[in-house]
Amino acid sequence: MITRTSENRIKPKAVGGQAVIEGVMMKGVEDVAIAVRKPDGEIVVSREKLKGKRKVISKIPILRGMYAFVDSMVLGVRALMYSAEFIEDEEEKEKEKKPSKFDELVEKNIVWISVVISVLFSVGLFILLPTVIVGAFRNFISSNLMLNGVEGIVRIMIFLGYLLAISNMKDIKRVFEYHGAEHKAIFCYEYGEELTAENVRKHGRLHPRCGTSFLFIVMIVSILLFSLFTWSNIFIRLVIRILLIPVVAGISYEIIKWAGKSRSKLSCIISTPGMWLQKITTREPDDKQIEVAVEALKNVLTADPEADNW
Repeated sequence: MITRTSENRIKPKAVGGQAVIEGVMMKGVEDVAIAVRKPDGEIVVSREKLKGKRKVISKIPILRGMYAFVDSMVLGVRALMYSAEFIEDEEEKEKEKKPSKFDELVEKNIVWISVVISVLFSVGLFILLPTVIVGAFRNFISSNLMLNGVEGIVRIMIFLGYLLAISNMKDIKRVFEYHGAEHKAIFCYEYGEELTAENVRKHGRLHPRCGTSFLFIVMIVSILLFSLFTWSNIFIRLVIRILLIPVVAGISYEIIKWAGKSRSKLSCIISTPGMWLQKITTREPDDKQIEVAVEALKNVLTADPEADNW
C-alpha cells in the first residue's frame, strides 16, 4: 500500500470530496458531482457547475477559508439529501399527500434549515458545552491561560467521544467506507495513475487534506486564538467564540492547504493527529464503493490537467 511518505511524486490537486449515503460527492475546479449506487446496483450521477465567484474568493487568503467553510457545509448537506432520496421507502414515495404551505416552505429552504441546525448543534456541543463545563472550575483555576487550555482539552475529548460514538452505528460505518474510497480515488489521481478499481485499491485511505484533519486543526487553532481573550462571564465568552468561528476556519484552511502541499517535517507533524483521527472516520472500501468514488471523481476532472493543480 502506498503511503504519504513512501514517495515524493505525488502532486496535490484542487480536488476534494465527501462521503454520502451509499455514495461520494466530489468537487473539482469547475464542477461538483455526486455518485450514488442505487439499491438495484445502478450508479447514478448528478453533476453541476460551481458558481464563478469561487475563483475570485479563492485568491484571497483567510477569506477563502471562511467561504469554503460555509460552502462545504451547504454542498455537503445538499449531497446528503440527494443521496438519501435513493434509499427512501418506496411505499412512502408512492403515498400521495397534498403538502401544506408550511411543508412547501420547509422543502424550499430545507438545505439552509439543515445547515442552521447543524451549526447550532456544533456550537452547542463543541463550544457551549466545554465552556460551561470548564466554567465550573473557574473558582479553582486563576490562570486564564490554563482555563483556556483545559477548555481546549475538554473540547477535543468531546470531539473524540462523538466520533467514537457514531463510528459504531451501522449506517455510519458504510459512510466511512465510502469516505475511504473517496480518499483512495483522490490519491490515485494525484499519483497520476489511471482511475481503475485495481489502481485505487492499493492506495492509502488517510489523506492530509481530509475534513477530519481540518476539524482537528480547527480545535487547535481555536485553543490558541481563544487564549488571547480573558475569561469573562459565560455570555460574553460564548459571543466572542461564535464571532471568531469564521476567523478560526479561515486560518485552519490556510494551514491544511499548506500541509497538503508541503513535504516538510513540520507539515507531517501538523498532519499526523488528523491522520490518526481518520483511522476512525475512514474504513477500507470494497470494489463497488471504489467504483462509485471513481465515477464521481471522473465527472469533475477538467480537460486541462494543469487546471487542477494547487
